Amino acid sequence: MNADPSRAWAVVDFVRTTPWAYPWLEVLHILGLALVFGTLWLVELRLLGIVRRPDTAALAREALPWTLAGFVLSAVTGLALFASRAGELLVNPAFQLKLALIALAGLNAALLHSRGPLDASRPGTRVQAALSLLLWAAVIAAGRWIAYV
Repeated sequence: MNADPSRAWAVVDFVRTTPWAYPWLEVLHILGLALVFGTLWLVELRLLGIVRRPDTAALAREALPWTLAGFVLSAVTGLALFASRAGELLVNPAFQLKLALIALAGLNAALLHSRGPLDASRPGTRVQAALSLLLWAAVIAAGRWIAYV
């Protein structure tokens, strides 16, 4: 099945030419990121021992679908935002840093979850939880810096 490339360009043109499209995409992008960071914040604080209840596995089971939904929302809106300003963003150091940080955060999450159910007593888990919070906070900061670099 071949996708019609003109449809993709129609979305880009819509974002570029409709005054309210870009700001609304930014709002949705930030809401998606808030879901990612908010749900991860709870799970990581549990792994760090700061939050005592509920049990880590139950919290992760409840939070993960919301984390993934937030990531998908941020990714889809981020791609639409990027497509409307690709040339400008590709050379922006803050944008490049943001992408690198997202890749590192994803690698950290993949390694953490590849070891089985989340368990704070496992060596390295607390370090990875703290690293996750730092990486996602840095993603947010780099995203904000895009407009100023």
